[in-house]
Amino acid sequence: MADKKTDAPAEVTAEQTPQQEIVELANRSSRSMIAVIDAVCQRGGFKGEELTTIGQLRDQCISLVQLYESLQQQSS
Repeated sequence: MADKKTDAPAEVTAEQTPQQEIVELANRSSRSMIAVIDAVCQRGGFKGEELTTIGQLRDQCISLVQLYESLQQQSS
C-alpha cells in the first residue's frame, strides 16, 4: 500500500499559530469557492432567483482574498 500522507496542507508549518492556520484555510477556501461559483455560473447551474445570493457569497470570498493579500503585503 502507499504511504499515508499527512493531514496538514503543504503551506502549514509547525511554527504557525492556530490563527495563522485559519487565515490560510480561509484564503484557500475562498479561492476555491470563487472558482466553483464561476464554473457553475458558466454552465448555467444556478436559477435566476439564486444569483443574488451566489453573487453575495462570491463578493464575500473576494473580500477575504483581498484581506489576505493585504496582510501578506504588510508582513513582507
